[in-house]
Amino acid sequence: MCTNGTNTVQLISSIEQIDEVVALTRRWTHRCLHNVEDAQLTKTAAKLKEAQSLLDEVRALLEEAHDTVENEAAKSDNITVEMV
Repeated sequence: MCTNGTNTVQLISSIEQIDEVVALTRRWTHRCLHNVEDAQLTKTAAKLKEAQSLLDEVRALLEEAHDTVENEAAKSDNITVEMV
């Protein structure tokens, strides 16, 4: 569906793809965190833990964006675009 010149289906798919990449990055960060904790690199572990937390925030924002796109697109269903 196209809303205000934007293909919302493609937009939702793009948001989902971004989320998948961030999820993978978070998983790798989590693995690295365990490795540095085992090596007793506490300062590095703290930084990785902070990065992991920020990635969780990014995923939450992407989920909100996904829901918002769906809601806004549903409200715009009655809009028609005509060529002049």
